[in-house]
Amino acid sequence: MIKKRRAFIIGLKSKALTKKEKLFLRKYKPWGVILFSRNIQNFQQVKKLIFEIKSIFRDKNYPVLIDQEGGRVNRLNKFIESSIFSGEYFGNLYRHNKNKFSTYFKIYINQTAYLLNELGININTVPVLDLRRNKTSSIIGDRSYSSSKKNVSKIGDICIEEFNKSKIGTVIKHIPGHGLAKVDSHKKTPIVKNKLSYLLKNDFSAFKKKKSFFAMTAHVIYKNIDDKYTATHSSKIIKLIRKKIGFKNIIMSDDISMKALKYSLKVNILKALSAGCNLILHCNANYSEMRIVAENSPLLDKFIIKKTSQFYNFLS
Repeated sequence: MIKKRRAFIIGLKSKALTKKEKLFLRKYKPWGVILFSRNIQNFQQVKKLIFEIKSIFRDKNYPVLIDQEGGRVNRLNKFIESSIFSGEYFGNLYRHNKNKFSTYFKIYINQTAYLLNELGININTVPVLDLRRNKTSSIIGDRSYSSSKKNVSKIGDICIEEFNKSKIGTVIKHIPGHGLAKVDSHKKTPIVKNKLSYLLKNDFSAFKKKKSFFAMTAHVIYKNIDDKYTATHSSKIIKLIRKKIGFKNIIMSDDISMKALKYSLKVNILKALSAGCNLILHCNANYSEMRIVAENSPLLDKFIIKKTSQFYNFLS
């Protein structure tokens, strides 16, 4: 039952569920699970792991996520070699030869989606819609399609559409835009000082009118909108995402344990939920942290239940 789940997503420690994790899933009922390279050894092992997760919930559509961007973010590198297929690679192809881009990009996504479907993964955390900048943190870098907002937006639309054709949900990230961040939000809190008018015309505009079921927040402070809180913790930014950018579906936080968020784990969770994030993402599989996330995440509200049901209908 979707209604009995809680508003968080967790990572797992290894290649098989531990006894603790099985008990955790049954007791706390997270909305979804996200997989990383540490969870992946071979094809049959991953299929078995996902089958076991879904069996606990008796739900073939239970949300299982992965970061399979290509390029340097390639969790499935034991199965497919996609290190050259970065966002930058496809962005350059789009700029120079749109016909060739269309063929290559669609084949790449179809092959990725086929593998995800065979494994039982139904959500891929793409596309990255952050604009690339020369003088900003390399944490985005070649993960971005382009420095052109129009190109990023268009390639993002194609990415979402092609994955959706294969019944894979997408997560646009990092909303409302991480490209101007000068530090890595895994380690420090980025502060963007550009004016709202500039951001709306540029970085934020790449996220408009996206037909994605999910979006992931940026752990970035936009000083001229909210000089205290990152987007994840800012009700002002979340309202802007809803009203100015127009994203109407489920918003999840980026990893709640990242160093960009300066409070205790419990406070980081509560602030994100209070600001308007629908789901809390926790990735590192630290069991004591997982319990804090679970115990401070509420049961799904009517909005999340409705949107999750729509996602399930899409999968069927």
